[in-house]
This record gives sequence, structure tokens and C-alpha cells, in this order.
Amino acid sequence: MKNQKIYHTLCFVFLIGILVIFLMLSIYSGSIKYSPEKITEVLFGNCSDNSLARIVKEIRIPRATASAVLGGALAVSGFLLQVFFSNPIAGPFVLGISSGAKLAVAMTMIFFLEKGLILNSAGIMLSSFIGSMISTGFILAVAGRVRKSSSLIVSGIMIGYICSAITDFAVTFADDSNIVNLHNWSMGSFSGIDSGDIKVISATVFPVLALTMIMSKQIGAYRLGETYAGSLGINIKLFRVMLVLLSSILSATVTAFAGPVSFVGIAIPHIIRGILKTSKPSLIIPASFLGGASFCLMCDLIARTIFAPNELSIGSVTAVFGAPAVIFIMLRRKKTEV
Repeated sequence: MKNQKIYHTLCFVFLIGILVIFLMLSIYSGSIKYSPEKITEVLFGNCSDNSLARIVKEIRIPRATASAVLGGALAVSGFLLQVFFSNPIAGPFVLGISSGAKLAVAMTMIFFLEKGLILNSAGIMLSSFIGSMISTGFILAVAGRVRKSSSLIVSGIMIGYICSAITDFAVTFADDSNIVNLHNWSMGSFSGIDSGDIKVISATVFPVLALTMIMSKQIGAYRLGETYAGSLGINIKLFRVMLVLLSSILSATVTAFAGPVSFVGIAIPHIIRGILKTSKPSLIIPASFLGGASFCLMCDLIARTIFAPNELSIGSVTAVFGAPAVIFIMLRRKKTEV
């Protein structure tokens, strides 16, 4: 028992260390190269170069912070969906929840742009949440009619394709010069996020994360079966509603500010379980957040530097690393699962 605690402590130290390393790399790296000494001066408030100070403080730091917080949120969202559906392949992107949020945000933004208005952060988050809940409702309806989890996943993928197709049609035929920004957002990116957005993101993600941690014991009991959880006095209906609600808020926040980001919610919780060698929610939840944060920082760093000054969509990079992990998970599943 003592050795296990020491091992878990070392794992968290490792995850925090990796997070700090990628966070620093994200701040010190970019399409415009500056010496590490100059950037260090900015961080400590000793830099006289105003243009460099603006780049670091107004672009790089907010972007790196958003990558970390939203990446962690997406990983925790995926974990909650896997608990809810008792399916290791469940995730916001695969089940079409992110695509539903993307569609709702796109339609709302187009409507506002045609009226000559700009949708603020609150409006984007609200429309994203509504889209997430609608997609989740469809998934729940399908879940009640199919027995095989593979059928559920296929249904989610189809819902995602439908939502993405409608979004693409809407973006293509929208009459507004600002629609270019919407197209870039729909591809997935952490760029353009400022310090004001960080406040909104933090005020949404961290309370939900805290509430998820409070529910960790209930989540652990639920994973052992609804009957067992009910015998402990857990209100199963309310608990299931809370799982969907919390997961939808997290995935909607990510989609609202960064667009659709794929495979993070599926791959990271499984990788974390493999590292920690446990399924205890009180450990998996914070570790998944740290893992998702580090993963998205790494992917965002690659997206904006490998072909600089051109930038890749974050979803493309996360897919390169996340898709093989999902294939590996599927290959490890029981042979009776088709």
C-alpha cells in the first residue's frame, strides 16, 4: 500500500513536470524567434522591448494557458462519458457531441454576423452548450435502442458527420467577409484567445473540475454497477444527469473557444490508467487533467511551429497522436465485442 502511494506520487510529479516543460516551451517558442534571455526578461518584467512584451503576454501566455486548461477539460469530459456509457471508446468527438456544439456555434455566429453583430464569449458558450446537449440527447436516445457499444459509437460518428456537413454548408454559403474567421475556428485552434477569454474559461472549467472531484467516490461506486451504487444511497437518475451535464459543460467550453479537438477525450484517460495502474476516480480525474493539458500543449506547439509561419489545425495534430491510441484500445477489447 505504501509503495503504491509512493508510485502514484511519483506519477503526479512526472505529469506536473511534463506540464511545466511544455508550458515553458510554448511560451519560449513561436513563429518569431527570440532569445530565451529576452523572453525571461519579459516574464520577470525587465524587458524594454514593448513589441516582444505584447507577443509574450498577450499572445503566447494566453494561448499556452488555454491549451493547458482546455486540454485538461477535454480529457476529464471524455472520462465522464466513458463512465456514463461504460464504454472505453466514448468521447466528445467520437460521439458527435463536439460536432453538435460546433454546428450550434456556427449557426449562431452566422446569424449574428448577418445582423451586423458579434457574438460574445457568453453567447458562444451558451450556443455551444445547447448544441452539446442536443447531440447528447440523440446519443442517449440511440443508447436506449442498441445493445452493442460498437453500434453506439457508429451512431455517434454518423451524428458527427451530419453536424459537420451542415456546418460546412453553412460556412460555405454564408455571406460575410468575417466568415473566414469562423472557418478557421471550425478547423480547431487555440489561437486568438486573450486574457479575458482565459478568465471565462477558468471560471467555467475549474468549478466543474472541483465538482467532479467531489463526485469521485460516487463515480467509483457507479463503475461497479448501478445496483451497487444504489445500495450506497446514490440517486442514480440524478447522478447520470450530473455526469452528462458536467461532461457537456467541459466539452462545450472547449468547442466554444478552440473549435472541435479530436481524440483527446478518448486517448488520455486510457493512457493515464496505464501509467497509474489504477481506475480510482480520485486519482484518474486530476491525472487526466494534467495529461490532457500536457498533450494539448505538445500538439499546439507542433501545430504552430513545425511549418511556421503556416499553422496546422489542432485537431489534425491531436488526431495523428490520438487515433493510434484509440485503435490500440479497440484491438484490446473483448473478441465478443463487434
